[in-house]
Amino acid sequence: MNGSRPDDEPGAEPPGNPDRLYILSTAETRARTSTHLDLVTLIVSRAEPDPGLQPEHAAVVRMCDFPLSVAEISAYLELPVSTLTPMLTELLAGGKVEARPPVPAAALPDVRILEAVMHGLQKL
Repeated sequence: MNGSRPDDEPGAEPPGNPDRLYILSTAETRARTSTHLDLVTLIVSRAEPDPGLQPEHAAVVRMCDFPLSVAEISAYLELPVSTLTPMLTELLAGGKVEARPPVPAAALPDVRILEAVMHGLQKL
């Protein structure tokens, strides 16, 4: 026995092949690191996906009709953030998506005021 399973076919790639994750972005994008994206950076589409885009790139452009964080996109696509970040950098450079900072906590309404309004409405 050679240790291979009967369902293995010659030339078939195993699921989760790391080579596929590496080739999702081009070499010049991997060399550039000027764009700072963290897990809470919001990504929004600025254009429709082109027919020439890779499927993963097109999926990001389609799903970001409304702002999604980098962490959410990573979860929906089931890709590690380390793989998604160069993809997003390519899309940003191509003008397909826009990166926005997250809403600061100071800009959010006070929870106590919202609770007071909610209780007042419930009493009506």
